[in-house]
Amino acid sequence: MHHGVRGHENPALDVAIELGNHFDLPVLVYQGLAGNHPHNNDRHHRFILEGAREAHAALDARGITAVFALPGPDGTGSPLRRLLERAAVAVFEDYPAPPFPRWSDRLARRCRTPVIAVDASCIVPMQAQRRRHARAFEFRRATSDEFAQRIPIAWPDAEASTGRFTGDLGFEPVALSGSDLDALCAAAAIDHTIPPVPDTPGGSSHGYTRWSGFKAQGLKRYDRDRNDAAIAWPRGVSRMSPYLHHGQVSPWRIAREAWQLGGSGADKFLDELLIWRELAFNFCFRTGDPERLSALPEWAQETLESHRHDPRPALVDPETLAASGSPDPLWNLAQDSLRLHGELHNNLRMTWAKALPFWRPDPEAALRVLIDLNHRYALDGSDPNSYGGLLWALGLFDRPFDEQPVIGRLRSRSSAAHARRLDTAAYHKRVSRPGSGPPRRVAVIGAGVSGLAAARALHDQGHRVVVFEKSRGPGGRSATRRLGGSGFDHGAQYFNVRDPRFRRVVDAWVESGQVLPWQGRVGRVVDGAVLEEPDRSLGFVGVPGMNAVGKALAAGLLVRCGTRVETLEREQADWVLRSDAGETLGTFDALVVAVPAPQAVPLLAPVAPELADRAAGIAYAPAWAAMLEFDAPLGLPADGLFFDDAVLSWAARNGAKPQRTGETWVLHATPEWTRNHLDDTPDAAISSLQARFGETLGRRDVPLRQAGAQRWLYGLVENPLPDEALWLATHRLAVCGDWCAGPRIESAFLSGQAAAGYLLRGLATELRESTPGQ
Repeated sequence: MHHGVRGHENPALDVAIELGNHFDLPVLVYQGLAGNHPHNNDRHHRFILEGAREAHAALDARGITAVFALPGPDGTGSPLRRLLERAAVAVFEDYPAPPFPRWSDRLARRCRTPVIAVDASCIVPMQAQRRRHARAFEFRRATSDEFAQRIPIAWPDAEASTGRFTGDLGFEPVALSGSDLDALCAAAAIDHTIPPVPDTPGGSSHGYTRWSGFKAQGLKRYDRDRNDAAIAWPRGVSRMSPYLHHGQVSPWRIAREAWQLGGSGADKFLDELLIWRELAFNFCFRTGDPERLSALPEWAQETLESHRHDPRPALVDPETLAASGSPDPLWNLAQDSLRLHGELHNNLRMTWAKALPFWRPDPEAALRVLIDLNHRYALDGSDPNSYGGLLWALGLFDRPFDEQPVIGRLRSRSSAAHARRLDTAAYHKRVSRPGSGPPRRVAVIGAGVSGLAAARALHDQGHRVVVFEKSRGPGGRSATRRLGGSGFDHGAQYFNVRDPRFRRVVDAWVESGQVLPWQGRVGRVVDGAVLEEPDRSLGFVGVPGMNAVGKALAAGLLVRCGTRVETLEREQADWVLRSDAGETLGTFDALVVAVPAPQAVPLLAPVAPELADRAAGIAYAPAWAAMLEFDAPLGLPADGLFFDDAVLSWAARNGAKPQRTGETWVLHATPEWTRNHLDDTPDAAISSLQARFGETLGRRDVPLRQAGAQRWLYGLVENPLPDEALWLATHRLAVCGDWCAGPRIESAFLSGQAAAGYLLRGLATELRESTPGQ
C-alpha cells in the first residue's frame, strides 16, 4: 500500500481480501517508507505517516493486520522482499508515476510469488484504455459512458472471512499509533529544510473534512471561481489533490457526492476529476518515461529542438528559482506558495510552468527543474497529474500555435496578463507567510557552513533570521586569506559531495560559477618521493577562493560579523543575546547555536546544561596552517600532497586551483606537531613548516616572496556525535556543527539543515496543537 492509503473503497485491498477468503489465508497489508526517493523530505514524510496511522487504524477495525516499515539511517533495508517470499500471492497497486512502475516491476521479477497489479486510483481502470489519448476531448469521448455507469454506484467493501495475520514478521514494524512522528522524520536521512504543512494534515478524516467544507461552500461556484488563485478556500478550488494523490480519500466517493449535488459547478469539477485527472493517469500508464521530452507529441519535440539555441532573456540556477529568485514577481509568489505551503493553485501553476523554458539553457533543463520544484515542495507532487500539468506547459495534450522565440509553437501564457486579472495583494498576503504561522525571529550564532545552512533554510521558509559571527566574514573554515595580491585557502582546502541533499546545492553553485571542480593531481609523499594517486579526487573548491562557499550561503541573509555573543538569557519564552561588551543584541523567538563545541559549552551551560554536557565531550585536533608564496615554480608533480610525516599532513598548490594564479602553497601541520607548538609565534610556525616542506621534497633553495600563518584551534573534530543536530523543544533551541555530524563541509551543511528541520517541525507542531480542529 503506497498510493491507496485508506481502509475503505479500495480496489487493491478488496482484491487481496477476496483472494484471502478464497484461499482461506489472512491478509497482511504492508506499507513502507524508505529514504531513497529523490524528493523525500519532512513535508512528505509527515503527511504520509499521518495518513498511514489513520489508515492502519481503519484496517485494524476491519480485522486486518497492517504494518509499517521505516528503515533507519543505519542502512537496514526494506523487509518487503522477505515478506513476499512467504506470501501465497501479492497484490500491488498499479501506480503509473515514477519511480513506482520500475520499482514494482523489479520487485515482482525478483520474487517467485504470483503478483496481481490493481488500479486503486482511477474510476475507469487504466488497463481498460487500450491506447494513449492525445487530447482531453478524445479521452472524454472514449470514457463518458463508462463514467456515467460507474459514478452512481456505491462501492461494496469486501469483508474478510479469515482471521488476522499473527505470524512472525521478521522485522520490527513502527507502532504508528504511539510514535512521535516528528522524531521519526528527524531520524530519517531526508531533506529537513522543507517542513510539514500544519493546515494540511494527512489522513482520510482530514481529507473528507476538507471535502465537506468545499462541497458545502465552493462546489456550486466552482465553474466561476476555479481560475482565481486569490479566492481563499473553501471557495475557489477544493485543495483535495494531496489526499487524492496519496489515496487517502476515495475518488469514487468524491465523484459520487459531486454527482449527487449536481449543477454547473459540480459538472466542471467532475470534468477535472474524471477527464483531466484520469487522462494524466492514462498518459503515464502508456508512456515509457514521462520525465523525458520524448514523452511529448512529435510536433512539440520538433519545435523545442528547433529553438534549443535561442537566446534566453535570463539564466537562473535551480536553487535560486527554488528560493523565489526569478525575474518575475508573480512567478516568485507562485513559488512562495509551493515552498511555504506545499501547494500551487492549478491555474497559476500553468503560468508558473510556462515561464521556466525562458530561464533554463535548454528544454531538458527546463523539464528537470519543473519536475524537481513541483515534486520537492508540493504535497501532491510525483502524481500523474503533476506530469500531465507540467508537460502540458511543453505541449502535451495541446496543439501548435504561432511561432515564438524559445518556445516555438507552444502555447504562450503571459505572466503579466495573469497578474492583471489576479488580486496579487490578496494572494501575496496569503502565500508569503510561513506555513507554520507568523514569521519567527530566529538568532543563529556562528556563520560557518553549519550556521549558514541553518539560517538559509529558515530564511527560505519565511522566518526573520539574524546571524551573529565573531570573525570578519562568514564561512568559518571555508575561508580565504589575502596576503599582498594573493589569496590562500588556509582552512578547508576543498570539499567532496556524497549526499544528494548537498549535491543539489553544489550543482547550483557550479552552474552560477561560485564553485568549480578541482581537477588537480594528487600525490602522497613517502620518504621524500611523490607517489601519484590518480584514482583520488580533490572534489570542489569555491572560486575565486574557498570563502565563496560562505558567501553563497550567506547571500540575502542578515549576517552581523565582528559580533561575539557572550551570554544567552531566557526571558519567559524568548531568547535575549548579549555581546562581550554587555550590549543587548536582540530578543528572539528561537535560537540556533552553530559554533565549535568548546565555544558552545559556556554559552549553553547556564540555559541548557544537558546540551552543554553533550558538547563537553567533544575533542578537536588543532592545526597550524602556513601560507607560502614562492618566487619560482617548485616543479612538483602534484597539486595536492598527503604526507606520511610527523610534522606535515597536507600541502596544496593553491595557485593550481580554478581561477587562481602564482606559486602559492598552503601547508597543514599534523595535530600532534601542532599540539606541541600551540604557543609558537606565527613566524616560528612558518619557519618550521617551510623548512620541513623544503627538506622533505628537496626544495630548500626556492626563496619565499611572502608568508603567513593561521592557528586553527578547532581544526578537525575527532569524536563527532552520531546526531546530525541537537534539539531542546521546550526552549526552541537547536545546536549544530561539524561536531554533531562529522568533520567535513558536507557534514556541517547537513547538520545545519537538520537543526533548521528541528525548529521548522517544532513550529509546525505548535501550530497544529494550537488548532486541533484543523
